Amino acid sequence: MSHLEPEAKIFACSQSVYLAEKIAEQYGIPLGKVTMSTYSDGEFQPSYEESIRGLRVFIVCSTFPTADNLMELLLMIDAAKRASARHITAVMPYFGWARQDRKDKPRVPIGAKLVANLLDAAGATRVMTMDLHADQIQGFFEKPVDHLFASTIFLPYVESLKLDNLTIASPDMGGSKRAYAYSKFLASDVVICYKQRKAANVIDTMELIGEVKGRNVILVDDMIDTGGTLAKAADLMIEKGALSVRAICTHAILSGDAYEKIENSKLSELIVTDSIPLKKESKKIRVVSCAPLFAEVMHMVHHNNSISGKFIM
Repeated sequence: MSHLEPEAKIFACSQSVYLAEKIAEQYGIPLGKVTMSTYSDGEFQPSYEESIRGLRVFIVCSTFPTADNLMELLLMIDAAKRASARHITAVMPYFGWARQDRKDKPRVPIGAKLVANLLDAAGATRVMTMDLHADQIQGFFEKPVDHLFASTIFLPYVESLKLDNLTIASPDMGGSKRAYAYSKFLASDVVICYKQRKAANVIDTMELIGEVKGRNVILVDDMIDTGGTLAKAADLMIEKGALSVRAICTHAILSGDAYEKIENSKLSELIVTDSIPLKKESKKIRVVSCAPLFAEVMHMVHHNNSISGKFIM
């Protein structure tokens, strides 16, 4: 290998090129070349257009629907293995199917475990992701998992707002741990929303545990899908006397009429990362890039340096 060649190479699945380009720029190397051949029936085949023999390969791919994103990642991992890459790291800013982390009723799959098995079978030697829906998903893997926290990039932004009477809120009981972690770092109060659902993505009732009157509230969550929970929580808090309500959500799924719900809600601002590309612009949505975080951690991993300093909480 020539001394002019990079020590590591970064490639991207087709739907994650927008983010991989920023990561590669931050890392300081060009994005690797991949071509995609597509058959008339929709079947596709990726091909590396440069040698990766003996190298560390980072493959950037957020596995949001459709399932083509996951399948493309698996094919690229398999191709890298068969091209004699020494290390293959699946960089998954958004880990799809993470909400299926347990059997919550009879006769359903554990999708997150299945995805972990597929990545292992394809040949991934390491997985790098951010703000998993449940921390214990790391235990589904037999390979090392670097589980990054978006708090590393969100907290400096929150501090820059210089909000008085700050209160951190969780939109549900399951996110209370995350809310307490933010509140500890920011030395603020915490409130919790208690909700009951009629069905998936359909909220029946919501109640507030804690006081928000005269407070500037920031809701924190790992993802926002339909936007119903955050919109309802923001409206409830304004009714209870909150001065303002913002929301921090790592993964902007924003399906269905989520954009309309956000626009029509009492939310002052929704802060998200670019782990998933926005479908359209909104004056209420601010995007904070996760590319610098991933680039720095990828560099540390490649050079066998500790990454513990990148975990604010």
